Amino acid sequence: MTPIHTRITVGVAKPLRFLHVTDSHLISADERDSERKRELARQRREAYDKHGFDCCRRGLDAAFDYARRRNEPVLHTGDLIDFVSYRNLELAREKLSSVDCFFAAGNHEFSKYVGEAQEDEAYKLDSLPLVAPAFPNDLRFAARLAGGVNLVAVDNTYGQVRHQELERFRAEIAKGYPILLLLHVPLYTRELYREQIEVRKAESASLMGCPAEHPARNDAQCPDADTLAFIDFLKGQTLVKAVLAGHLHYDWEGPLYGDVTQYVTAGSFLGRAREIEVA
Repeated sequence: MTPIHTRITVGVAKPLRFLHVTDSHLISADERDSERKRELARQRREAYDKHGFDCCRRGLDAAFDYARRRNEPVLHTGDLIDFVSYRNLELAREKLSSVDCFFAAGNHEFSKYVGEAQEDEAYKLDSLPLVAPAFPNDLRFAARLAGGVNLVAVDNTYGQVRHQELERFRAEIAKGYPILLLLHVPLYTRELYREQIEVRKAESASLMGCPAEHPARNDAQCPDADTLAFIDFLKGQTLVKAVLAGHLHYDWEGPLYGDVTQYVTAGSFLGRAREIEVA
């Protein structure tokens, strides 16, 4: 694995390095799971193996090995697992315990099956108590100070942010540290929307905060009032220096607002990661 390299200037006294990893999609199920779930694992593994045999596990292992060798904390922006199973959650614990990892949840963290139901808050709550203990920090909202930089992870797994997370984000802003914001679903920009819909011909935008003139093409992704309030608040914050996201499975970067750049990193199952120097 050879990561792409990104430099983010925030004004810290001593440069920091992180490895941004995302969309690993670990796929496993065993006798503790239903026959249906074991069949799902077989089908999903077959679909992903077109990118290389056992690419999900091998890609994650390569990224984590790289981080360990270079003593770099991992910033993971979700979809570590492909769906909820006993073995996937065991693998999550095992892999995450091997590195220093700060984590933002992805939609697949809560997928009991893939594409079988409307993904919304109620669906998430059905899996959250089982899933949460496998991960190193709160999946709803987490913050961690590292070398003078505030790492903040906000749950936007279905392209929505609750009022509770906005209030916690306000509290982190009040601390006055420069922030790297971790999200799973990227924020809408006209350029990224065009990349998704016009260039890559995606069926839906898969972005947070799509406006009426550029619809998400998926009712579940339409921003609610709390999500719009979060976006409005975010766009007024000079302490947020960059946004790191995943979900789209390809590398992309571009201006978000003001001097803030949004970095989307391709899935680790593709052998991709982003090494970030914060200066």
